[in-house]
Amino acid sequence: MAAALFLLAWSGIYNVAASTGHWAVVDWFLAFGMRNSVDLRANAITAPVLDRPDLIRLGAAHFHGGCAFCHGAPGVPVSPIARQMLPSPPHLATSMRTWTDEELFWIVQHGIKYTGMPGWVALERADEIWAVVAFLKRLPVMDANSYRELALGRVEPASQSGEALATVDSNPQDASACARCHGAADSGPASALVPILHGQPEPFLIAALEEYAQGSRRSGIMQPLAADLGAHDLQRLAAYYAKLSPRRSDNSAHSSTNERGRRLATEGDPVNGIPACEPCHGRSGLARYPRLAGQNAAYMEAQLGLWAAGHHTSTAGGAIMGPIAQRLSEADIKAVSAYFAAQAPEQVGAKP
Repeated sequence: MAAALFLLAWSGIYNVAASTGHWAVVDWFLAFGMRNSVDLRANAITAPVLDRPDLIRLGAAHFHGGCAFCHGAPGVPVSPIARQMLPSPPHLATSMRTWTDEELFWIVQHGIKYTGMPGWVALERADEIWAVVAFLKRLPVMDANSYRELALGRVEPASQSGEALATVDSNPQDASACARCHGAADSGPASALVPILHGQPEPFLIAALEEYAQGSRRSGIMQPLAADLGAHDLQRLAAYYAKLSPRRSDNSAHSSTNERGRRLATEGDPVNGIPACEPCHGRSGLARYPRLAGQNAAYMEAQLGLWAAGHHTSTAGGAIMGPIAQRLSEADIKAVSAYFAAQAPEQVGAKP
């Protein structure tokens, strides 16, 4: 059998052109092997709760920019280029196979050989991958309007002139618009798992984008977007958000100041080696650090959890925050996040 396969490859009889498709037996064999391979490896995965609206919104925003080109979506056709791939990517809104949550996670995380389906840029970011899975579970029952509301959030694509359409690289679907996740001048993030960038220090925003572009700050969502930005574009984008009026989390009304959170933020916990947060993250902190007043509590909890788990520690900020987060209990993380979410944000540089 080995000799026969070698002779088949050596002879060149087998046509490797994607345009001709596979022989039926090859197509069956690859699909059969793929299904069993995924099933075996997904057995070690346990899915979290996936019906959280913030998780679904985050997954929808990434799917629109990173997946819809090949897989389509309600109101978004599969690209003619993707239809010529072998195998052709399935239109997930209408023909997604019956996969378990755990199997979908493994596929999104690792991709599939011989299909063009890539693995996740940051394999360790399970939180981002589960967001995509949460959205995929919702996708088959969505129509074009509900998809647009989830994927584009509060962004209304601006109409372009004929000259702009003819001479400027553009995407009418706003596939890479930052505002889909982070909001714009008149709106904040649609998901509480996304940071509010309005009024943040410009040096901090520039540094974060540079770290994403270089891969030292790991994210399967942010790294591809930041890597596409030139140095001048990166600075203009940071300046845009830095000049916006600070916004408060839409969930701040549900956040309350608690004594433990207040003490951690203002005094720290010297006994456990935890410094106070406000000297760096308050209104008088250095411009390279983010301001936390009014920030989404869910986002802060998630970031502290990542640091505690050893992620993001290859950046300058992560090298500082990692050891601190590891000394915080889960109750501490929730307390200090709720405290900052309840505070009123101020423009960077504003006088007391």
